[in-house]
Amino acid sequence: MRVGVLTGGGDCPGLNAVIRAIVRKGVPEYGYSFLGFRDGWRGPLEALTRPLDIPAVRGLLPRGGTILGSSRTNPFAVEGGVEKIRRNLQNLGVDALIAIGGEDTLGVATKLHEMGVNVVGVPKTIDNDLNGTDYTFGFDTAVNIATEAIDRLHTTAESHHRALIVEVMGRHAGWIALHSGMAGGANAILIPEVRFDLDQVCQWVESRFQLDYAPIIVVAEGAMPKEGEEVLLTGEKDAFGHVRLGGIGDWLAHRIEERTGKEARTTVLGHVQRGGTPTARDRWLATRFGLHAIDAVHEGKWGQMTALRGTDIITVPLAEATKELKVVDPALYAEAEVFFG
Repeated sequence: MRVGVLTGGGDCPGLNAVIRAIVRKGVPEYGYSFLGFRDGWRGPLEALTRPLDIPAVRGLLPRGGTILGSSRTNPFAVEGGVEKIRRNLQNLGVDALIAIGGEDTLGVATKLHEMGVNVVGVPKTIDNDLNGTDYTFGFDTAVNIATEAIDRLHTTAESHHRALIVEVMGRHAGWIALHSGMAGGANAILIPEVRFDLDQVCQWVESRFQLDYAPIIVVAEGAMPKEGEEVLLTGEKDAFGHVRLGGIGDWLAHRIEERTGKEARTTVLGHVQRGGTPTARDRWLATRFGLHAIDAVHEGKWGQMTALRGTDIITVPLAEATKELKVVDPALYAEAEVFFG
């Protein structure tokens, strides 16, 4: 059997560990050959490939990014895209695909499976917002990077008596903000799931200064005030219809200065959260996902995605994983609020 492998959407620490595990088990144990598709769904769409064998995956475990490249290509937004993928898979002798990605990449995989393409999914996103799995790889690395940044910003905030806003990724789900904010001792955490009250945030800022400490506020890029202002950097949309977000941190800093008279600055972590070496936990999880993904191919579990439940790796239907996002439970967020102020 010849198996195609692709990585789509935003890059993520641990992608190379998945690729490595798939090949290192699939070649000696099952006798499969592998073909890497470059740049996400653009690979099978345009027949952009590179060979994947054991020498090609050596040394990948600690390496960030993806050797296959990535993109936000949506074949369903391309005229005749699905037929091009079918034709290219047939011409290249590819019997099955392993798609490694988040909601958009696996959403495409779900539709292709429904059209008869043999697909297995692996859940990847730093946002941890995919249904069906307790955690996605990449999340732990992103949280650790954000937490370290918050730790560093505490000292400079104290030195200059400023309020510092840390803007982290999270369009619809506040998992990174919640975990890093609690771990880093933030004085407020603002997430997309719960619209925030600007007056309350300013009260937290002022109470912190009254105690002779400088406040740290962690805000997810998709967080919104109760007033309902749309804080968008641009109206441009990607191939999946997502508007690029940005600016909530600066917006918040200006309002805090206006209302409290205290100096406020913003640090936008952006793609720093995606880059570099994956943590040990992400390497472990990515490797296990890869090993179970090639098992799923061998067992013909098409339309399934590997998932972490407790400490077990299972498979769940792609349709279940992509039907809706996994967001922060307001009750869990409420636990963090006891530390605010």
